[in-house]
Formats: sequence, structure tokens, C-alpha cells
Amino acid sequence: MIVEFRLRLATLFFLMFDFCILIALIVLLPSYFLSTTKNSVANAKLETQKADPSPMSEELVAIGDINSKLDLIENAEKNKFLLSVDVINAILLKKRSDIKITQISYQNDTRGRKIGVTGTAPSREVLLLFRLALESSPAFKSVDLPISNFVKGSNIQFYLNLIPS
Repeated sequence: MIVEFRLRLATLFFLMFDFCILIALIVLLPSYFLSTTKNSVANAKLETQKADPSPMSEELVAIGDINSKLDLIENAEKNKFLLSVDVINAILLKKRSDIKITQISYQNDTRGRKIGVTGTAPSREVLLLFRLALESSPAFKSVDLPISNFVKGSNIQFYLNLIPS
């Protein structure tokens, strides 16, 4: 009777153990299938990325663009140009008393530094003398006065482009 009891107890133990393994398999199988599917999708994406180098080149272009912007920021202090009092004084000293300057602006772009002078001149001759006086100044490399400024005979609205030296 004791042997038969131990056999029944062992049988019950193995049945409960098998039942627990069956429940564990039922619970874990969906996770297993999901992870194998994700693994195969990830491997497929990896193979397509290895075969197609264009996203890699786009990333390299983006990295190069960021590097150029960082270089621009780092070198900004070296290329710093302030519209100094000397430049403004050079313009104002060459100005005749009858010329009225309304605006002095500064531009710094890829083509270089420019100073713009806007104002009013009473005649073409006075405007031409002002331009010649600025051209003779060592503070400026070039002076650009568009021909369209000479269309009007009197009370001329002008715009000068100056490139500082």
C-alpha cells in the first residue's frame, strides 16, 4: 500500500509538472513568435540598408553640413568686422554740406562686406563730386554708384555701395 501510494504521488507530481510546462508553453509561444517575427523584419531592414547606400550618403551630407556650420560659428570671431567710427567718419568727412545722408547700413554676406549709404543730393554734379571724394579715400576699396541715380536732375535720391579696405 505504501508503494502504491508513492507511485500515485509520483504520478500526480509528474502530471502537475507536465501541466505547468504546458501552461508555460501556451503563455510563452506568442512572445516567441512575436520576437522571431521582429528579428526577421530587423534582419530584412539591415540587408536592405546594406544593399542601398543612399541613406548613408544622405547622412554624410547632413554631417558635412553640420560641420560647415560649426566651422562658420567657430571662425565667426576671426572674421568679425565692426562698422567702426573711422569708416563712418570717412564718409561724413567727404560729404558736402548740401548732401543729406539718411541711412548708413552694413552687410556681411558670402560676397563680402558692404556699406550702403542712402541720401539725397541737390544735383548730379554734387553727387558725382561726393562719389569722387569717396573713391579718393583710402578707407574704401571701391565705390559703386548706380547710373540710375543720375536719371533725376535735382533732389536726387541716391544709394552708394562701398567696400571697405
